[in-house]
Amino acid sequence: MSETLRRIQHLASLGKLVVSDHAYDELSEDGILAEELMDGLADAIVIEDYPGAFKGPSVLVLQTDRAGMALHSVWGIPAGKSEPAVLVTAYRPNPSLWSNDFRKRKP
Repeated sequence: MSETLRRIQHLASLGKLVVSDHAYDELSEDGILAEELMDGLADAIVIEDYPGAFKGPSVLVLQTDRAGMALHSVWGIPAGKSEPAVLVTAYRPNPSLWSNDFRKRKP
């Protein structure tokens, strides 16, 4: 497991989570509930890890909604801070851009 995701999951277990304005817009556009992402964070699968990202460590993960449909979400921790975990964005992955299991980008 990535250290970034481990830290984010720990913050989530403490209730130290926020949803960015951008994420709220994307969630609304794709009909995703923030609660589903927060509830499913413990089962998230790392797709890409960005521990040295300029804005702070972040990670792209695969999650599912309550109906079992695939979701991608990006979680991060602000640079220079130890909290909170931030839901940066989330979306329903486009099957034409991702492998059948939504874990790898197509070339």
